[in-house]
Amino acid sequence: MKSARGIAFSRTILFFLVGIVSCIGLYNWYGMNKNQPKKTVIIGLAGDVMLGRLVNEKLKKVPFAYSWGNVLPLLLQPDITIINLETTLTESQRAVPKVFNFRSDPKNIQVLKVANIKVVSLANNHIKDFDDEGLRDTITTLDNEDILHVGAGGNKLEARKSVILTRQGIKIGILGATDNEAGWTATDTSPGINYFHVERPEELLEDIKKLKKHVDIVIISLHWGPNMREHPTEQYIKAAHAMIDAGADIIHGHSAHIFQGIEVYSNKLILYDTGNFVDDYRVDAHLRNDRSFFFVVEVSKGGVQSLQLIPVLIDSMQVNVARGQDYDWSMTRIRKLSKEFGTIISLKGLWNRAEPLINV
Repeated sequence: MKSARGIAFSRTILFFLVGIVSCIGLYNWYGMNKNQPKKTVIIGLAGDVMLGRLVNEKLKKVPFAYSWGNVLPLLLQPDITIINLETTLTESQRAVPKVFNFRSDPKNIQVLKVANIKVVSLANNHIKDFDDEGLRDTITTLDNEDILHVGAGGNKLEARKSVILTRQGIKIGILGATDNEAGWTATDTSPGINYFHVERPEELLEDIKKLKKHVDIVIISLHWGPNMREHPTEQYIKAAHAMIDAGADIIHGHSAHIFQGIEVYSNKLILYDTGNFVDDYRVDAHLRNDRSFFFVVEVSKGGVQSLQLIPVLIDSMQVNVARGQDYDWSMTRIRKLSKEFGTIISLKGLWNRAEPLINV
């Protein structure tokens, strides 16, 4: 297998994008030769997956795989796929007072299973929509199906706990946190989320430093910032840089419901917001919260090696690979937003690992 390990990851990210894809095409995308030992790990990252409300009703009538559309073959390819689970998995009727309460039938855990989702972040503003009971039910449902979770738990220690996975001899550590819903913060004796203040993230930085001592790659999954924000503000950029300086290799951001720009900082990857992935939300005609990407990252023991972006479109509670105008809009926008950070995303068609990166 050709490897990108010898190529410095500069401010240029090479990727390729496709319309409808086949499994053979996916095999070639990742540059994998299954007859040779792998020296890198492929990590898939997606934004908010909301299986409640109309999605929950739809899933009563269709197969569990429906939600993933023709993106499903992509989801099955990475060694590890991580999402933000933007709902509870519970039958509880104890909704807390708020505008939107998201709940999905526990059987819909099979939606995650069929897509080979390995890890979910629960650190968000919906995991306690049905109070402590909803959180506990969600964790129990995930545990029963061997899907790992970060960012919330039965107490503060559990909410701050990391997940460590080893693939191809590479140790990958994952943490989850949110700056939403401070009142849901887990304590020593009560369940809740791993809350942090974006201007005072010292505790989270300490957790990153501790985790980095035990793993090769640290991923921090963050549900942060307000809805429909096109650009991270200076305080979020400063916090992201501090997390990278503390030892994070990849920041997997979500919460805005729209994707934001990509920054390569100290040769590490900051996805400020990965947008939506599955939901039933009203679509903003300007911000287009129905358009996003499946983010595919290749890592080695030496760090992040490459990134591939696959544009996707949500329609009828289902995600599919974007085509035509949807594809072009997302491509143009992510290039523009990322260029603001000095990150140049090149349109190269099929990605050739042997092709050197262009320093900008």
